[in-house]
Amino acid sequence: MLFTVFLVLTCAHVVFLEEYVIPDNIDIDDILSNERLLKNYVNCLLDKGRCTPEGKKLKSTIPEALSTDCAKCNEKVKANVRKVLHHLIDNKPDMWKQLEAKYDPSGEYRSKYKDELEKNGIHV
Repeated sequence: MLFTVFLVLTCAHVVFLEEYVIPDNIDIDDILSNERLLKNYVNCLLDKGRCTPEGKKLKSTIPEALSTDCAKCNEKVKANVRKVLHHLIDNKPDMWKQLEAKYDPSGEYRSKYKDELEKNGIHV
């Protein structure tokens, strides 16, 4: 679950090949600073709103990424994961809690990734 939010935004326009790739024209900071865009992606993931094709791909990618420790994530994606997690946990706790409830209802991924995230300054 903890990587769920990373997938919310960092892979908002994912191309699914051997690894999850973020196209060069995607500006994560722009998405995080745009309430409307952020809300649309989160609503898509929560089945509360329409999904773009990218949003649909994102939703289908989340379970695999969580269960495989994001094995197909490149370094750029991993760096953006940390950025997105920081933003949502610090600035959008309601969105974070909803995503966590949907994608990690048992707390399995929270426990699994806790040490790694805290090592990167993210306290969940």
